[in-house]
Amino acid sequence: MTIDVKHQTQARATGGRDGHARSEDGTLDVALSTPKELGGLGGAGTNPEQLFAAGYSACFIGALKVAGQQLKIRVPADVAVSAKVGIGPRAAGGFGITADLTVELPGLDAAEAEQLVEAAHQICPYSNATRGNVDVGLTVA
Repeated sequence: MTIDVKHQTQARATGGRDGHARSEDGTLDVALSTPKELGGLGGAGTNPEQLFAAGYSACFIGALKVAGQQLKIRVPADVAVSAKVGIGPRAAGGFGITADLTVELPGLDAAEAEQLVEAAHQICPYSNATRGNVDVGLTVA
């Protein structure tokens, strides 16, 4: 697979799920904590699943905008995407994640909204990265 990289960034984590993560420019600078459901203490820190959910949601909105341009469908200014990310043991061993996206496109009829979401799912880098590896559910609200 060949990718013409237009942007690249870097982040560094220390301490694992109970540590710290910081982007190279310092814009992202967060404490990490393991959720109680995964055997941790919980706490005020974020976790990798929350970061993935935020990134996927934001990226998918960008993909909706590109798809809207291509399909000549106006994406509402108040578009919103919620990503629910789950983690747990896989039957084949190790751990896996799931992702469910709920897309809100106020003012669009159902057929246009579905068309836009399906097209965005083919464009979005997160969707392309997870395809075949992560079960991703799509719901138009």
